[in-house]
Amino acid sequence: MTAPADKATGKIWEGNLRAAELFDLGIKKPALYDAVEQEVRGHAYRAELSQYIPEPVLSPSPVLSPEAVVPPDSWWESLRADLSTVAKAVTDRVAVRQEWVDRSVPHFLNLPAPQVIEWETAHGDLQPANLTSRTPYLLDWEGFGTAPVGYDPAMLLAYSALAPVFVARVRETFPVLDTEAGRIAQIVVITELMQSASRGDHPKLVPALRALAEGLAW
Repeated sequence: MTAPADKATGKIWEGNLRAAELFDLGIKKPALYDAVEQEVRGHAYRAELSQYIPEPVLSPSPVLSPEAVVPPDSWWESLRADLSTVAKAVTDRVAVRQEWVDRSVPHFLNLPAPQVIEWETAHGDLQPANLTSRTPYLLDWEGFGTAPVGYDPAMLLAYSALAPVFVARVRETFPVLDTEAGRIAQIVVITELMQSASRGDHPKLVPALRALAEGLAW
């Protein structure tokens, strides 16, 4: 990574290091072996050496294809256990803020902004391209932090909305999605993806996201 020296700090810059401190011995993620920073002519540079994971990712794209193979029971059990460990971690990092929810949900979904009551630590970008297909390993930790309870399963569900069999397995594995906290988490995630779509990301996912949102409006 590189950034102007006076901006070489914060959530993304230090995310992998902070995640390594919390999770490298507790869950299946690439271990961070070393990190080096250097400043040259007003710019900061950061290089990280991480464990090589010899597994393909679940999907080459964050949006899961309808033809995607649903992993076996052991994969889901491992993912559920690791997310449970992550959720219990204590951190001052923030992945989602109530202020953003208040502004963005009415704008992108035309729904009242929900008040998030329950928070937990989340990976923050749990989509199919950040999960390996066999173990699974959880990749890309730059954005982890506190988020609504159920946020990570909601993210995986939303990015998999074009693959109904996979979605059904997400719901089976994570019953939190059928609670009020899970409903709120899904609204928050769908809002994020609709905001991203407004910038041109993954337009094919938009109709499915709107259909999900309609089912969550009370």
